[in-house]
Amino acid sequence: MSSRFTIAAIAAFAVASAAAAQPAAKPTDPQIAHIAYTAGVIDIAAAKQALAKSKNAQVRSFAEEMVRDHQAVNDKALALVKKLHVTPQDNPTSQALSAAAKQKLHDYAALSGHAFDVAYANNEVAYHKTVNGALESTLIPDSQNAELKSLLQTGLKLFQMHEQHAEQVAAALK
Repeated sequence: MSSRFTIAAIAAFAVASAAAAQPAAKPTDPQIAHIAYTAGVIDIAAAKQALAKSKNAQVRSFAEEMVRDHQAVNDKALALVKKLHVTPQDNPTSQALSAAAKQKLHDYAALSGHAFDVAYANNEVAYHKTVNGALESTLIPDSQNAELKSLLQTGLKLFQMHEQHAEQVAAALK
């Protein structure tokens, strides 16, 4: 059951990212800022759900890390767009991410205990792989503003560590 929702989120993001990667539809910096911020908000919401549901120390520690790190990056992003006088622009990629995440959170709400922990950890692995791939292939290369590009590159390094940590948590739960 959980893999269906992870796949749905990945598919939605991949389709939207592929569309954005086409020359005529390259995302603008305001769209890139919105996508990156939305991805962070989604991971914060998932982590907060994990903190509310999980009793596993490793899962809880990982979720706390996700809230802390993604909130810090989102705070930096908000400060940057304010400094640059840029308004993040909603777009199909952000909308697809939000819709898939809303469904995932709803479905994971029915899980508990070990089943929830495994679903959350596995989703975090897949989600970070997807977001990191989008950062590397589309968002960073297509960003025009040097400060935005730098923030995305810093985020990518951090999120790659998150992916590795999520893999460790998922492996420990098997």
